[in-house]
Parts: sequence; C-alpha cells; structure tokens
Amino acid sequence: MGAGIRLLAALLVLASAGTPRCAAQLRQNYYDAVCPGVESIVRDAVAKKVNDTPVAVGATVRLFFHDCFVQGCDASVIVVSSGNNTAEKDHSANLSLAGDGFDTVIKAKAAVDAVPQCTNQVSCADILTMATRDVIALAGGPAYAVELGRLDGLSSLASNVDGNLPPPSFDLDQLNAMFTANNLSQTDMIALSAAHTVGFAHCGTFAGRIQTASQDPTMDSGYASQLQAACPADVDPNVALSIDPVTPKVFDNQYFVNLQKGMGLFTSDQVLYSDTRSRPTVDAWAANSSDFQAAFVAAMTNLGRVGVKTDPSLGNIRRDCAVFNS
Repeated sequence: MGAGIRLLAALLVLASAGTPRCAAQLRQNYYDAVCPGVESIVRDAVAKKVNDTPVAVGATVRLFFHDCFVQGCDASVIVVSSGNNTAEKDHSANLSLAGDGFDTVIKAKAAVDAVPQCTNQVSCADILTMATRDVIALAGGPAYAVELGRLDGLSSLASNVDGNLPPPSFDLDQLNAMFTANNLSQTDMIALSAAHTVGFAHCGTFAGRIQTASQDPTMDSGYASQLQAACPADVDPNVALSIDPVTPKVFDNQYFVNLQKGMGLFTSDQVLYSDTRSRPTVDAWAANSSDFQAAFVAAMTNLGRVGVKTDPSLGNIRRDCAVFNS
C-alpha cells in the first residue's frame, strides 16, 4: 500500500509539472488595497459604452480571446504599431477586430485612472478581463468573479500572431490541438465558441461556405440562401452579419440550438455538431442553459490564466494601454 501511495504522489508531481504556476498568483479582489472600487468603476464605464454602442459586447469578448491566445492575456493586442515595429493589432488576423472593443478598454482605463488612488495601479490586461466579464453580463450572460493580478506585456509583434489564432475553417482536431496548446480542454473550447452568440463576421470570412457550387452540405439550405442574399459575390467587404441570426444581442445558448439546425456560420462552428465526438456536448447545452453558463464561466476562468505575466521582469502596468511605457 505504501508503494502505491508513493507512486500516486509521484504521478501527481509529474502531472503538476506541466501546469503554469503563474496562474496561481492570480486572485479575486487583487486590487482591494490599492484601488478597492476598481470593479465598480470598470463596470460603470463598460455599461455606458455598451449603452452607447451595443456592438461593443461582441467586440470586447473577441478582443479578449485574441489577446490571450497570442503571448497570453497581457493586453499586447491593444498596443499600436510604431516606427519599425508592426504590432499584433495590425496582423491580418486582427484587422477585423472592431474598434469598439479597444474603445471599451480605453474608456474603462480612463475611468479607473481618473480616481487618484487608482491612477496607474491597474493593468490594461486586468481591465480587459473585467470588461469582458461585464459585457457578457450586460448581454444577459452569467455574472462571475474574475481573477486579477496580470501585468501588461512588454512586447507586441505581428509575427507572434502567426499560427496562434484558429481560422474559421478549422475542424475539430485542429481546434482541439490549438486549445490544448493553451491548456484548454475540448469542453472549454466548445463553451468559448459560444461567445459567437454575440459576435459579428464579415462576409468574406464565410463566403466559401455559401457559394452555390461549393455550399457546405452541413449548412441548412434556407440559412445558406439568407446568407447568399445578404452577402452576394460583389458585396462590400466591410459588410458584417450577426453570427447568431436568432438572438444576436443576447448572450444565451441559442448558438447550440443553431448548430443543431445546421445554422453554424463558420466551419469551425458547425463542426462542433457534425463531429460525433463533440455533438453530445452541443446537445446537452442546447437543452440546458444553466449547465452551459457554468461551463462557460469555468472556460473563461481557464482562458484568463493563459500565459499571464505576474513577474515584474516580464510585465508592468501601462500608463496608456496602446503604448509601451517609456
């Protein structure tokens, strides 16, 4: 029995060796001592932004995902290019990020820094994390506590984006491989994909699925016809459609119901239902909103831990989210 216990202990040590230890340094209420009202300040600023510009909901959620999957959750995606440095923001995969997502963070940062006690005490990475949580709640999604304590990254290079964001053409194996590389499970991936319930997409990103000659057989024909009418071959490339055509302004589980009906906009959406390995999860969450919301909160918590920087040698608190401190 003693040998068995020792073996189990050794296996646990080995298993934990691959777990990022920096995530353990994040914690709820991190700013209580230096800026105790930060979550309320951010929430109020985000609520005003969403009231003025509802599309900020999907834009902010997408910004958070694009940030975390490239160099970790460090607000490096917000940095603007300067001189000879082409930043992440200007990579082709990020050019479609809506300006309202960036503006949500910038306005929240300004609101936080306007409080003397809080000036330059809260990182842009944490403000983006809080803002993402708040837009989700404002759209009818779950309200949840966030872990804080991230520092802002010290570099932002467009070249770092290459191969680190899943294109809309990915199949299940490709999606799982990319999410696994970020310590996220298939369950996390499916839950996070549901953020598309409040997102938009430009016609060019799904044109290949709706052309008559090559229409994807997994797509409902009526839905394909609607998309073809809204996105003809000569459509303005700036035209964008709601990814969820049923409840585009509400954060709910309709995304999964749509997949059951063949109404996933991207290949990477519909494959979650067409592949029998992920279909049971889609069916379960289409039928039970509470279970989906619980899984989504868990997945967002895991996403928020990806590649975080808590060591001052690896990050700092930017005075301007878009510019590195000089």
